[in-house]
Amino acid sequence: MASVRTTGAFVAAISMSMVLFSYFLCNYRSKRKTPSPLSKNKKPRNGLIHAVGNTPLIRINSLSEATGCEILGKCEFLNPGGSVKDRVAVKIIEEALESGQLVCGGVVTEGSAGSTAISLATVAPAYGCKCHVVIPDDVAIEKSQILEALGATVERVRPVSITHRDHYVNIARRRALEANELASKLGITEKIDGKFLEQINGCMSDGEKKGSIFSSYCSGGFFADQFENLANFRAHYQGTGPEIWEQSGGSLDSFVAAAGTGGTVAGISSFLREKNPNIKCFLIDPPGSGLFNKVTRGVMYTREEAEGKRLKNPFDTITEGIGINRLTQNFKMAKLDGAYRGTDKEAVEMSRYLLKNDGLFLGSSSAMNCVGAVRVAQSLGPGHTIVTILCDSGMRHLSKFYDAQYLSEHGLTPTATGLEFLGI
Repeated sequence: MASVRTTGAFVAAISMSMVLFSYFLCNYRSKRKTPSPLSKNKKPRNGLIHAVGNTPLIRINSLSEATGCEILGKCEFLNPGGSVKDRVAVKIIEEALESGQLVCGGVVTEGSAGSTAISLATVAPAYGCKCHVVIPDDVAIEKSQILEALGATVERVRPVSITHRDHYVNIARRRALEANELASKLGITEKIDGKFLEQINGCMSDGEKKGSIFSSYCSGGFFADQFENLANFRAHYQGTGPEIWEQSGGSLDSFVAAAGTGGTVAGISSFLREKNPNIKCFLIDPPGSGLFNKVTRGVMYTREEAEGKRLKNPFDTITEGIGINRLTQNFKMAKLDGAYRGTDKEAVEMSRYLLKNDGLFLGSSSAMNCVGAVRVAQSLGPGHTIVTILCDSGMRHLSKFYDAQYLSEHGLTPTATGLEFLGI
């Protein structure tokens, strides 16, 4: 009997020990548990505007392994409005509100190939403003559809030279003037230094006697002017550049990107060169653009192009939002060591390669930037760290850049199985 009692007591002791051991083990593990990515953000971000920026910098594995370099991409397609232009839209609107050039209830106008327009239409309501956009009628139709869904008014116009009064940028400038004229008639135009807002970026109203495209109530207009407004440059000099520096630990050798307005490449290159003059910054330029010649030769046009052999449409390229044939105030701020040329076929092939090997579904400008990153890697050799910008996703490029029939009609059907289109 004593033996049975002893055995029972022993079993009970063992059971109690196991319970206590399990309790302390679970408690220890819970204390050591690695926090989830969400728990790192101590507080929720304050609305849409504060969700812009601080995008991740990722290693593009396939390109890094193929080149022997660390090729990193800044995931700007993860901004709320889906592109790098969210930063610019926020900066332009905030500076305009601070200066009094734009008031709550006013209309922000812009001439854009798509991404800046979408970003403005996305963030403007957060500031109590409206958005009117003028875009070329040859951009992907889904961009217009997105803009209209966001509540912006959209004008699609034929592509013409910037010197033509009906270039989409010039029309957007006039629309801001019309909004200010309407506000003035209604007696609600804001004053700056005692003067009514009757002039937009040096352009006086031409007095067109057309029916207003704006509603009967309007608090005035502001022309965003992304090409010449240096708020564009500042958005990247004060935001994107510092983020890249911090996220890379300052350990990068080169930066490369294409340019449209020039704000991204200028702001980032200027900041990085100030932090480390040894960082090499490059431009990747699409077909039809004159920036490659300007950077490498000091002139916008080659002799052959000056003699009239230039493409009839200087933007006769499948890439959208990059390439230009004039020097903007933003691009003039860039600190560049050189430039590379990219082709439409390379951009198309790169987009499919990244989708297949990395799961990255990128737009045309992002693909061109990655072409540039590989070019830089080939030039510098293995062992270097190269950063580029992943501007937007492929969701805005379905009707052209990702349309098999469109590509076939233009001789751009992708055929590569690897990176042989870049000599790898």
